[in-house]
Amino acid sequence: MATDPMPPFPPGFLWGVSTSAHQIEGAADERAPSVWDLFTAEPGRIKDGSTAAVACDHYHRYREDVALLAGLGVDAYRFSVSWPRVTSPGGLDFYDRLVDELCAAGVRPVPTLFHWDLPAGLDWLHRDTASRFADHVAAVAGRLGDRVDRWITLNEPAEHTLLGHALGVHAPGKRLLFDALPAAHHQLLAHGLAVRALRAAGARDVGIANSHGPTWPASGEPADIEAAGFYDLLLNRLFADPVLLGSYPDGLGELMPGDVRADLEAIGEPLDFYGVNYYAPTRVGAPQGTATDFGGVRVPDGLPFSLREIEGHPLTDFGWPVVPDALTELLTGFRERYGDRLPPVVITENGCSYDGLDDQDRIAYLDGHLRALHRAITAGVDVRGYFVWSLLDNFEWAEGYARRFGLVHVDFGTLERTPKASYAWLREVLRAQRSRPVTAPPA
Repeated sequence: MATDPMPPFPPGFLWGVSTSAHQIEGAADERAPSVWDLFTAEPGRIKDGSTAAVACDHYHRYREDVALLAGLGVDAYRFSVSWPRVTSPGGLDFYDRLVDELCAAGVRPVPTLFHWDLPAGLDWLHRDTASRFADHVAAVAGRLGDRVDRWITLNEPAEHTLLGHALGVHAPGKRLLFDALPAAHHQLLAHGLAVRALRAAGARDVGIANSHGPTWPASGEPADIEAAGFYDLLLNRLFADPVLLGSYPDGLGELMPGDVRADLEAIGEPLDFYGVNYYAPTRVGAPQGTATDFGGVRVPDGLPFSLREIEGHPLTDFGWPVVPDALTELLTGFRERYGDRLPPVVITENGCSYDGLDDQDRIAYLDGHLRALHRAITAGVDVRGYFVWSLLDNFEWAEGYARRFGLVHVDFGTLERTPKASYAWLREVLRAQRSRPVTAPPA
């Protein structure tokens, strides 16, 4: 980890942390069920056999958690609004209270309107779910819009499609492989309809949180280069091109259901910012003829690519490589690919899984990625904010409670919160950013 001071970020740069409803709220008996409740009830789905029925009990302890946000000194808090909770009696009352508490603490609320917890009975394979989502968005905006000025429509439709609908390792547990593409299209359509619903409600600061990372060929061989290009198409361009360019990459539009041209008019609605969730690059090669375990996911044989280990870099407890420079590569590459179609960027998630209260590895990770982000800004990428994943240790989806991403340790027996060394480190970084003159980087 570098010992020199963190370089100054531009004036008005937004500092925040992120969470999601299903991972922290608990109080599952006080809302309608989601696809994740059904998924976790199936034996063997979650590695430690746990559920998110209680999680961090944020639903009842939100005031304590807002106090942690205020103590950390962040500008903003990105949380998600549980669609199943909103459909339940009094569900929006909770978000009313949370937003009021955040505003009173001087922390800007940044709601994400869908973070994977689809109400049970709905299905992204069905087009009507996109319209139902737009209705949900309108209801939330109508209730919270007087205090919320920044909105995020969807979180990581790529992972929700791949892990939940193609490989079946996340809810809803479907193993459709390439037949999962309608779920991708309908989520993108839901995003576009949500942007329109938010604009109709008066919102002027709207974006999406898409996950992205550089794709590295396993070698210079043509077969590896071709496989890496296809993977990049599926995990990066499939979800960025329609939003930023209003079109699917060549050959993919024909695979989508419905009147794609009309849908793309909605999907490509102009955005005020583009959210990027970044964790690591991916090394990809030609098919190897066998199924593999990669990053906790069983990748079946029969795909037109294989995932390979990235050597020469430290690994998080999740086994993900720590490659800060790949964040600079990603952002400068996006600027080159999309040009003036790329709105200002916000890093809506970046973080790592490590155990322990004295989490020096997390400090090194965040330090390295912030410096890499600053290099991207210096290179001319218009980045306006950075959100750490995550405030709290939480229910990490199919991993259960085995992975700890939080700046704050949670004892899942007592629910006691204990700030880690990384919490104190980030607090001091933010104080230093605000205590010295800052100038915009060169154009």
